[in-house]
Amino acid sequence: MDIFEFALKKERNAEQYYRQLAEKTDNAGLKNVLGMLADEEVHHCRVIEAIRAQTPIQITQTPVLKHAKEVFSKMKDSGETFDFDVTEVDLYQKACDIEAAAKQYYLDKAQEAQDTERKALLMRLAEEENKHLMLVQGLRDFVAQAETFLENAEFYHFDDYVEGEF
Repeated sequence: MDIFEFALKKERNAEQYYRQLAEKTDNAGLKNVLGMLADEEVHHCRVIEAIRAQTPIQITQTPVLKHAKEVFSKMKDSGETFDFDVTEVDLYQKACDIEAAAKQYYLDKAQEAQDTERKALLMRLAEEENKHLMLVQGLRDFVAQAETFLENAEFYHFDDYVEGEF
């Protein structure tokens, strides 16, 4: 399997996993964030296809972290009480593992790339996976300790990544 097929498979698997997680939660905010992450993986597939076809691609910014921050702020302001099953934490940890592996894969392939444009696009994909990793780590922590997470986290660390979004 070549680099592109492997990358597409990883992205499609991540998309499916986020959609499955969204189906497992009754929380509208989490469904929204997970749907955004799934849509991001679809976007990554388009980028990978363009790289493979050596088609010029314009990389547009996607506001997933900004939207996630807004969703969590609304959840905090709602005053809603959250109660999640411990096994859900494991599901979100798996999402963290998926994103971390994807990030490392793109970093490794960028190091192997001979073409500077391809290298730059692979590095951008790695950066995007890092943003997703940060977000799913937040989701994992939220599910583990929803009430204290919303009280203590203001998502200021997300702001560092919003500017250069993919």
